[in-house]
Order: sequence, then C-alpha cells, then structure tokens
Amino acid sequence: MRITALTGTVAIVTGASSGIGEATARRLAEHGATVAVVARRKDRLDELVAAIEADGGTALAVEADITDRAQAQAAVATVVQSFGRLDILVNNAGLMLLGPVLGADIDEWDRMIAINQQGLLHMTHAALPHLLAAAKDDLRGVADIVNVSSIAGRQAWPSFGVYAMTKFGVLGFTEALRQEVTKQQVRVGVLEPGAVVTELVSHNSQEVRDGLDATDDIPVRLQPDDIADSIAYMVTRPSHSSIAELWAMPTSQA
Repeated sequence: MRITALTGTVAIVTGASSGIGEATARRLAEHGATVAVVARRKDRLDELVAAIEADGGTALAVEADITDRAQAQAAVATVVQSFGRLDILVNNAGLMLLGPVLGADIDEWDRMIAINQQGLLHMTHAALPHLLAAAKDDLRGVADIVNVSSIAGRQAWPSFGVYAMTKFGVLGFTEALRQEVTKQQVRVGVLEPGAVVTELVSHNSQEVRDGLDATDDIPVRLQPDDIADSIAYMVTRPSHSSIAELWAMPTSQA
C-alpha cells in the first residue's frame, strides 16, 4: 500500500463542487487522505467522488447548505460517524457579489455574509472538538484548519466593499483561533489567493463582469490546482511546523 503524508487522515473540504474546492479534494486524496466533499450540488459531488475513487482514493459526498447551522453540524457528524475521526478542515466555500454600496441589493450582502463568514463559523465550531481529539493521537500529532480568504482580505477596491469585509473578517477570526488552539497542536492557517480561474465571478451580473473584463490586466491567472498545491503544502508540514498565512498570487498580478 502506498503510504503518503496524509494516509489515515480524514479531511472535509467545503465548496467542493467546483474550482478550488474540487481541486483541493483531489490533491488531498492524492496525499492519502480520505476526503469528504461538502456542497449543495450533489450531482457534481458524486462525479468528484467517482473520480477520486477511480484514482484509488476514498471520498464521501455530503450534500449540505453550510449557511444553515444544523446542516453544517450534520455534515461534520456524518463524516465523523462514517470514518471515526476528523483531521483536516478546509473552509473553502465562498461567494463574491460585487457592486457599489449605493443602491446595492441588500440580499446579496446577506448571502455573502452567510456563506463567507457564517458558513465558515458553523463548520469550524462543529469540527473543532474532533480536530482537537485527532491532534492528541499518534497518527500525526497535529490537526489542521485552512480558511480560504482572498487578496480582497488584504486590500479593498471600489465595488468590493462587502466582499472585502467578509474576507478581512476571515483573517481576523483565523488569527484569533490560531492563538487559542495552536498549543493544542491544531494548526490554523489562512490562504489568500489572487486571481484564479474559477466560477466566482460568474455569479455577478453581466454589467459587473463586463466592468471587470475592461480593467483586467492579468494575462495569466492562477488555476485551481495552484491553490490546491498551496493548501496541500500547509497541511503536510511536519507537526512542529505551522503555516499561519499564505498569500498566493499570479506573477503578473500587481
């Protein structure tokens, strides 16, 4: 049997039905983890599980809307009941709806806050006791939370106001939690990608997409696999080494 850095571990990846989440699930499975993929689009999750299993990995599709606290709790419980442990949580699910504050659709603000912040909080709260337990055993002597933020969690631009607010908040929460649990061998890190080729922009209006295209000066964007590699790097460090923050940018992005 091939033994890799994450053999025997169990990971949850949210927002796993496309983009960064899908790529991350595949990469963690390649490193030996059993991967639970969480999202609302069950058909895509089933396809991903089949692909991971075809490559010799183990995966579980968990359909859930993590903005609903009960569904988030049930998703974590399902994974722990299925595999007996939880070692890694990747909070990747996110939504970016852009536009000026004046005249904004408040429902869009609520949707972003719900997925980018409340969903992350629900999953973290439910997962943390299991991660603390895994960190105490002899498998790795460590457990991991990786929160996917954004360059918009470091820098704000017009029309990015509420999205930036949610992502700046992820940075603050991540660092506070890191200080709370790092001495109990639970590593908590944040990853801030720059421009990545995903579905993130597609949820915006045509007007917003046209405006972004008009100002786009990034000839080569990152691919989801690039971010998956970064997440895998964070969770495969030796137990004495913790990556608290990783900023992953296209070389051409200023």
